Amino acid sequence: MERALVTGGAGFIGSHLCERLIEEGLYVICLDNLLTGSPDNIAHLLGHERFRFIKYDVTDYIHIEGRLDYILHFASPASPADYQRHPIHTLKVGSLGTHKTLGLAKEKRARYLLASTSEVYGDPLIHPQPEDYWGNVNPIGPRGVYDEAKRFAEAMTMAYHRVHRVDTRIVRIFNTFGPRMRLDDGRAIPNFITQALKGEEITVYGDGSQTRSFCYIDDMVEGIVRLLFSDYNLPVNLGNPEEWSVLKMAETIRRLTGSTSPIVFKPLPVDDPKIRQPDIGLAKRILGWSPRVGIEEGLVETIRYFEGVLCGEKGLG
Repeated sequence: MERALVTGGAGFIGSHLCERLIEEGLYVICLDNLLTGSPDNIAHLLGHERFRFIKYDVTDYIHIEGRLDYILHFASPASPADYQRHPIHTLKVGSLGTHKTLGLAKEKRARYLLASTSEVYGDPLIHPQPEDYWGNVNPIGPRGVYDEAKRFAEAMTMAYHRVHRVDTRIVRIFNTFGPRMRLDDGRAIPNFITQALKGEEITVYGDGSQTRSFCYIDDMVEGIVRLLFSDYNLPVNLGNPEEWSVLKMAETIRRLTGSTSPIVFKPLPVDDPKIRQPDIGLAKRILGWSPRVGIEEGLVETIRYFEGVLCGEKGLG
């Protein structure tokens, strides 16, 4: 039986990935220090015979008994609110955590997949962003701790590939949404849904004209798994190329929730990208992948999940 290690496996994307790899017939070991992940995300997997959870910080030395065929490094705070609250840990998990997990991949002769991000492109000067664009990043700005951690992680991954012949994959993940996002995640969609459902003001930063490309979690996981089982070593963009303004997203969520919350505008954060859209031509060619779930369809499922969480919180209260 093939075995996979998923760091950050109790997080939003990581937990969905653990679930999918089990469905693919693998034995999955999930490592997470629960800094931003949640035991609730993997509670349904804990009794499974092919799943094991270890609470652990991947910036420390990692020892795993037995064989490992795949290592998927997804550990890291991923929302601006999280990585600005934990800047040093974000830098450490992108550098030390990547180094430790690559060392383990070398030792076990495991295939290694790095979860990188569209943030490596910074506030892009090219639109849409192809994989050969080098980016426009402020290394000392408030977002630099995440951007540069991921850029370093990519460089380290390619160094291990070239020097130690580790079989590597790099996925550059664009904005992703769906069930298991935290209510206090801090990103646009969870913020808007939580505010709309609670009847609070819906907060849009800037004038809302800045754009994002939102991909539903099921599509993202499908792309990641296809990349993992492919033979392509260089970075691959995964995301939905359908570009939405932030204001359009806020208005859509207000409509879908039936909320009467007013939309209010606040100053745009420092270094917040004005545009963000993936060029997924490479993913289409080498993976045969493109998103299938419509944004509104995905939003309905996400809203249903958030309603359940909020009802649970009210019940506890």
